[in-house]
Amino acid sequence: MQGINGVGHVAIKVTDLDRSLDYYVNKLGFPEMLRLAKDDGTVWLVYLRITDEQYLEVFPGAENDRAPGWNANGMNHMCLTVDNIDEVLARIAAAGLELLLPLKTAIDGNRQAWLEDPDGNRIELMEMATDSLQYAAIQRLRREGAIT
Repeated sequence: MQGINGVGHVAIKVTDLDRSLDYYVNKLGFPEMLRLAKDDGTVWLVYLRITDEQYLEVFPGAENDRAPGWNANGMNHMCLTVDNIDEVLARIAAAGLELLLPLKTAIDGNRQAWLEDPDGNRIELMEMATDSLQYAAIQRLRREGAIT
């Protein structure tokens, strides 16, 4: 749709804010940008920087111990694009994180690996291939005049 130009943020609920911030800030390297408080002074949400225009909002107070499974309604996962997945996976291993699913080339032609945060929120890491199905589809949409 004209006028929409990106995804601004993904928001997740977590059971233990400190544990989640350790994961996202200390292990994945997303700097904390700001915190917003409720009227009583407790943390309402924490903004983490992915890029200058994309953020992860972390809300404490999740009702369940784990995120819904693969087939549940709602958000299934978040995908983070990377320039070099081998380098990112080396840093992830050095941070002591285990992969949920190992590195592979997916059906769309992109290389991907999967993580799971402490609350079971799934994270896809994807290195876009220049010959991926997504890029081929973008070129088709441009030829058809559906996008510019």
